[in-house]
Amino acid sequence: MDEITLGVPEPILERLPDDDESAASDMQKAVAGWEEQLNRVIAEADDEREAAGKVLEAVDRFEERYETYDAFVPELRAWGQSPIYAIAWRTLYADVIAQLHAHDELGDHLDRERNARLVEDGIRLKDL
Repeated sequence: MDEITLGVPEPILERLPDDDESAASDMQKAVAGWEEQLNRVIAEADDEREAAGKVLEAVDRFEERYETYDAFVPELRAWGQSPIYAIAWRTLYADVIAQLHAHDELGDHLDRERNARLVEDGIRLKDL
């Protein structure tokens, strides 16, 4: 499986306050770290299914973090605080997940692995 490349979309960086450059730097460092870890996991995996399984675990964590930041937005607004950072991080997690699914080989493997996990857990379409 090819190495993956991830990035912080420019529109997310443009929406951050101009007077705070640390948030953009934090996001870029985080994405670079995720990219490095995911590429290491892929390289160390014995086969593509194992690699997809490990990446899918990361995607699951990203989805959890997305939901956490999503929950912060209305709470911050209720307290009269700006939710701009929560919105930016929420959007970043969603975009990184989309980047992983858009990767040439990886997207198909992620879908197959997620479906295999559903079947292993005993969930069938007729049960939904």
